[in-house]
Amino acid sequence: MACHEEPLPVVGQGPPRLTVGDIFRAHGEAYRQQHTLSLEQSKVLHDIAVCRTAVLGGHVDVCLKCGYEHPVFCSCRNRHCPNCQSLTQARWIIGRMARLLPVGYFHVVFTVPDDHIAGLALRNRELFFNAMFAAGSQTLLTLGDDKERLGAQLGLTAALHTWTRDLRFHPHLHCIVTGGGLTRDGLSWKATRQNFLFPVRVLSALFRGKLMAALDKAYRDGRLKLDGVPGFDDDTQRDVVWKRLKRKLYRTKWVSYAKPPFAGPAAVYKYLGRYTHRVGISNHRLISLTDDAVTFRTRGDDTAKLRPTEFIRRFLLHVLPRGFVKLRHYGLLAPGNVNTKLVTARYLLETTPAKESSPAEVPASTKDTEADKPADWRDLLLQLTGIDVTRCPTCGGVLHARPLDRAPPRAKDDTS
Repeated sequence: MACHEEPLPVVGQGPPRLTVGDIFRAHGEAYRQQHTLSLEQSKVLHDIAVCRTAVLGGHVDVCLKCGYEHPVFCSCRNRHCPNCQSLTQARWIIGRMARLLPVGYFHVVFTVPDDHIAGLALRNRELFFNAMFAAGSQTLLTLGDDKERLGAQLGLTAALHTWTRDLRFHPHLHCIVTGGGLTRDGLSWKATRQNFLFPVRVLSALFRGKLMAALDKAYRDGRLKLDGVPGFDDDTQRDVVWKRLKRKLYRTKWVSYAKPPFAGPAAVYKYLGRYTHRVGISNHRLISLTDDAVTFRTRGDDTAKLRPTEFIRRFLLHVLPRGFVKLRHYGLLAPGNVNTKLVTARYLLETTPAKESSPAEVPASTKDTEADKPADWRDLLLQLTGIDVTRCPTCGGVLHARPLDRAPPRAKDDTS
């Protein structure tokens, strides 16, 4: 089976850039010896360390015209790897552009009060993240269905993030929401106001209520894991502590906000694409690595400096449970509606042009068929960047692949 390859930096454009893989190769084994890792974290630590190295094998691109040679190593394809997301993201965007509606879109963010709930979320990742998705989507769909507000079914896509710019644990949802919806009878499209979706205070309060109700039910059903969560050490006092925590969370102001709407439908999924396949930190934010510190950019010209072991610990905080879906679609964009209600909504919008936009503003790529989509990563890279990796960068000749012997596999314990 051919290995999966992603484009490497073009040769001759300065020194190699520092990567998360470099940090893991330098300090990962020491970290592994000192910490207990989950199976998912252990796999991420291993996969990123060997990504695009001889350990995974590859081939050598050879130009028969001028003799140029360049090794191309296989990618690990781990979804947490910063090296392996660009083309996956691009393919996702191409596929999703076909589902764009010619309307305005809003960007809504739901967050939780970290100081009170982070320990609970870390101990119950899958349950907590699922509850966040349910609470966020139900909040938006409920408000959209309210006749006093809109009285129509929205379409929305939600993406989970769990990090801050300095890699601290901070779970939150990014939601891209249609600026309107399909009425209950399915006969008309009802648009929101151009620059307003729902009141922020209402969004925050409803999201808090729905998430807390889900967590309370999980607690009463005995599904919440509380061992190791601060405050829950005494089994005889857990009910009291839980009630106290609930009261505190209900009294705490939860921050949710709606950003200004996008500048037309063409910008929506290109913007969302940066969120769907993003990991805790990208390689371009890394500045330097020493035995004592990893330095990286946070926001603007600000930087953070962490000990390598602390950098690895924070990175691994954001490893998702195996098989967990971090991108979900609801309402008109739910899988069961894309061939029914979404089609109806598009027909209504295209036969009755919306005020903010018209079908002509939808980019041509939304009408691409499967046959039009580039099948090979080389074709996709050429389409997106103009870089042709099949051509020799020295003389322009055609590059031919020569097999590269795979390095001996690591010990079994290292690949768990």
